[in-house]
Amino acid sequence: MLDDIRHAAARQRKARTLRRMKLACKRLLGEKGELGGMALAVELIDRLETLEDEDLGEFFDYLAHELSPDPQAVLQAAQAYAAKPGVDTLQLLTQVAEPPRQELFRRLNRMPGGTSAVLRLRRALMRMLRERPDLAVIEADLLHLLTSWFNPGFLRMKRVDWNSPAQLLEKIILHEAVHAIDGWDDLRRRLQPDRRCFAFFHPQLPDEPLIFVEVALLPEMPGSIAPLIDKASTPLPPDRFRVAAFYSISNCEPGLRGVSLGNFLIKTVATKLQRELPRLRTFCTLSPIPGFAAWLLAEPEFSQLPGLKKSAVAELDAARKLLMTLCKGDLARLQGAAAHEQMGPEHDAALQLLCGAYLTCLSPLPGGDAVARFHLDNGARLERLNPRGNVSAKGLRQSFGMMVNYLYDLNKVEASHAKFRQGEVARSRAITTPG
Repeated sequence: MLDDIRHAAARQRKARTLRRMKLACKRLLGEKGELGGMALAVELIDRLETLEDEDLGEFFDYLAHELSPDPQAVLQAAQAYAAKPGVDTLQLLTQVAEPPRQELFRRLNRMPGGTSAVLRLRRALMRMLRERPDLAVIEADLLHLLTSWFNPGFLRMKRVDWNSPAQLLEKIILHEAVHAIDGWDDLRRRLQPDRRCFAFFHPQLPDEPLIFVEVALLPEMPGSIAPLIDKASTPLPPDRFRVAAFYSISNCEPGLRGVSLGNFLIKTVATKLQRELPRLRTFCTLSPIPGFAAWLLAEPEFSQLPGLKKSAVAELDAARKLLMTLCKGDLARLQGAAAHEQMGPEHDAALQLLCGAYLTCLSPLPGGDAVARFHLDNGARLERLNPRGNVSAKGLRQSFGMMVNYLYDLNKVEASHAKFRQGEVARSRAITTPG
């Protein structure tokens, strides 16, 4: 009985909050004066902070269904523009076709704490979309606005070093998504002079890194991740720096998923390092291939890969058969260290051939490897495959230990990007492909 009363009271409180939020939205959208609008926006931001993510569903319903364009008004404006194209009719069409919720998000974004509130709304929304596809209209609006608000031209790139605020360093440890940072000693080594870390920040979120990249300054292109993240290793002197290797890039804000930041960060960092360290000649990555093992274990039909001749398909079948023999009929054994101890040069060559086909044939397609698509679409060149580049449990599970170097030739990234958009992967002669 008492629990029922409490639950009823909680529902009433949430209903009152929602009614007040709807009223605040209507008043905010109808407010002409800037000062009055500021007070209403701050009030709405405060109310949003009181709701748990699971309680935002009804608010999203309001945004999707009551703050959408009026179909009849859009139709009339479109007909008027079709009948008499011009500035006035186009302006009217644009005005009535834009969902009022976009202006609501803009007014919230102008206030202190507003950008953070909008990002929080998108995080909650993305968690609901699978079960609530009708809310996709809100997601489209938010992605459109955030892409503009987080344009790289508005962002500030900063180097993160050991003298950075402890709060920021803690966030770097927390958000490292590729190669976990094992405490403060590990982080300290990653911030030594031969290691660099750079992050993008937004003026409205000055203490929140949005995305960061880690770079190793080396004498040559790396083929294995272990030496780069060895916290007991000795820093190299600057006169040996010839290569800048991007070995980890991590997004810190889930609310910005789909907003392109990493591509600009890598190019901005490469340009900065080139100016600071003129001896640097090579800019590359040492990257994981997270989809490779799953693809090969699914027993793909090589004949279905685009652009392959029968002879190339036969080569891939032979390579897989060779590895199957090594693994006694179970390729999943390649996800364990023991199988790699038995591999000879011919097995390495077979694995590289299969991986090369995976990256060159599938990367331009929507289902291609996500990391490969990111770098190749960013204008990088597929440069070299590295067997046993990552023999950690994660590396073996994801890619049978394979890693890849993508080369960023700053004079050719635009041409390589254009090729990729046309379905062609820029690659070096070192990449063995069938046929």
